[in-house]
Amino acid sequence: MPTRLPFDQLLVPVRQIGARIAASLLARYSSALVFLPLAPVEADWRALPHGAVLRGLYASKVHKAGDCFHLRVGTRAQTLLVVACLADETSTFERLQAAGKLARSALDGEPQSLLLWQQGCAAGPANATLNAAVAALQAAAFRFASFKSKPKTRVRLARIDIASGRKLPDLDLTLATAAGNNLARWLTALPPNTLDARGYRRLLQELSRRLRLSFKFYGETELKRLGAGAFLAVARGNGTRDAGIAHLSYRPRGAAAPTVSLVGKGICFDTGGTNLKPHKSMLDMHTDMEGSAVAVGSLYALHALRSPMSIDCWLAITENRIGPLAYKPQDVVRAHNGTTIQVIHTDAEGRMVLADALSLAAARKPRAIIDYATLTGACVYALTERYSGAFTNRPEARDLIESAGSSSGERVWCFPMDVDFDTDLESSVADILQCATDGKGDHILAARFLSRFVPKEIAWLHLDLAAGSRHGGLAHIATEITGFGVRYTLDLLRRGWPPAPPTASRK
Repeated sequence: MPTRLPFDQLLVPVRQIGARIAASLLARYSSALVFLPLAPVEADWRALPHGAVLRGLYASKVHKAGDCFHLRVGTRAQTLLVVACLADETSTFERLQAAGKLARSALDGEPQSLLLWQQGCAAGPANATLNAAVAALQAAAFRFASFKSKPKTRVRLARIDIASGRKLPDLDLTLATAAGNNLARWLTALPPNTLDARGYRRLLQELSRRLRLSFKFYGETELKRLGAGAFLAVARGNGTRDAGIAHLSYRPRGAAAPTVSLVGKGICFDTGGTNLKPHKSMLDMHTDMEGSAVAVGSLYALHALRSPMSIDCWLAITENRIGPLAYKPQDVVRAHNGTTIQVIHTDAEGRMVLADALSLAAARKPRAIIDYATLTGACVYALTERYSGAFTNRPEARDLIESAGSSSGERVWCFPMDVDFDTDLESSVADILQCATDGKGDHILAARFLSRFVPKEIAWLHLDLAAGSRHGGLAHIATEITGFGVRYTLDLLRRGWPPAPPTASRK
């Protein structure tokens, strides 16, 4: 079932209009969302359409920040108006979470147009809240691919207007990250017989043509020549020989070497291989490529913002299948950088394909690498699906890494990366064990394993996407597939990642 990238649907068009809102203007919109302070003054009520009615309802229904109500106003009550009390002091995550609930209320009934504004609120919190509302509306309005024979007719939100006297700060960033997140979620949700390795390659070629990125696909023959034995071990079980590592490059004018390489795990379906998963654990394993989708979504957002950074994107794309040629426990394979690996468990395939993708990315000598993977259940057990795990070879950057999670609303927690963990991965027949035989600290051991494939001079951040999927969604994202990582990546890069190289110690 072939499909095309939804370029024209990634964003609802947004424009800014004048700040003055009259009842006649409000009546032109199907839905509207307005934010007010906890205690609006007389001038605020006079400035609001239907202010007298709203004043009485606000007094009875709003008692604290975050409270809201809705009503229909105008001729024949045609406009659904959602009124919310803005929270002055709250975390980005909480702001996004509240915006998500309001967005779903405002989009109830499938409006064609929506007006968004604030009245009487302090500038800083108001700007943050309006941006959160835009992000939430874009996420809620977006639709995944549908393969129904008789699809339900849905009215698409055609535009969002923001009433403001001046340009909303960071609106471009909000829209770019929303588009990147929507793209990541859309890719992740595709069924595995649509987004198999061949289908994924075709979509990436389409994306590269659209964005004028350079594109190269390293197929199995070329990867064998390059010595990428860790990736090829996983790909052996596939019934088709179409797996490979995709390389996309974005270069601003005059740039050459990559500043940052984004590396993603692209396991299009994971059976567990020879160590076969049970049914319930295997059911949603078409989403095991979400790390690669987040890398693609981040690249898309950076391109939309015309980032001055040179960005490489490396995606390890294969399935992990069972069959007579599938790799098996106690195999010994050699990775691209020469490291030999003793296989312990074939369902630890993510670190195998990432090993060669990281090594290929590192060979281009970027200043930094960020990799994304739905890698370990251990990370979910440690953090739940509300946070994702962060691991780095720059421990001095921990504050930077975690603060980007707080300010983006995609929260991360840095785990230890001490060298002595390597004793749990010592092998008697190879350079390193793929994983330990028990599951203790598997998220940490996986990160220590991956660190073998990134030279120390390259700043490296590994994100174990525990929050990539959560029942009921997360923050402003209502779908189970969250696309976690796009907002985080752009915030981290804006905050100064990669960090300056560590000062050489004195002799």
